[in-house]
Amino acid sequence: QVQLVESGGGLVQPGGSLRLSCAAAGFTLSSYAMGWYRQAPGKERELVAAITKFGLRTYYADSVKGRFTISTSNAKNTMYLQMNSLKPEDTAVYYCNKDLRLGEPPAPWGQGTQVTVSS
Repeated sequence: QVQLVESGGGLVQPGGSLRLSCAAAGFTLSSYAMGWYRQAPGKERELVAAITKFGLRTYYADSVKGRFTISTSNAKNTMYLQMNSLKPEDTAVYYCNKDLRLGEPPAPWGQGTQVTVSS
């Protein structure tokens, strides 16, 4: 059964860091281009970072470039998002899925993980 489970969110002060994890089941994560998405209240879901098959290249939205790093672990079939220098505008529910810009049908969406940046 194909499944994505996000974890690692929480409440952090501005300037702080978090590392999100995305555990995949039912498929080999590194065989697909994957991405991290976020959805803030009242806003559309947006792609913030992506990684190509086998981790050869990465993409970052301008809003997170230089602060977020996407990576994968083949051994753990898990994708990560290291988030540094967090800002209040990073507050959102974060999801992982395939890189939908490539026309791949999405895996079932997980429950997401809430990231709240506030003092």
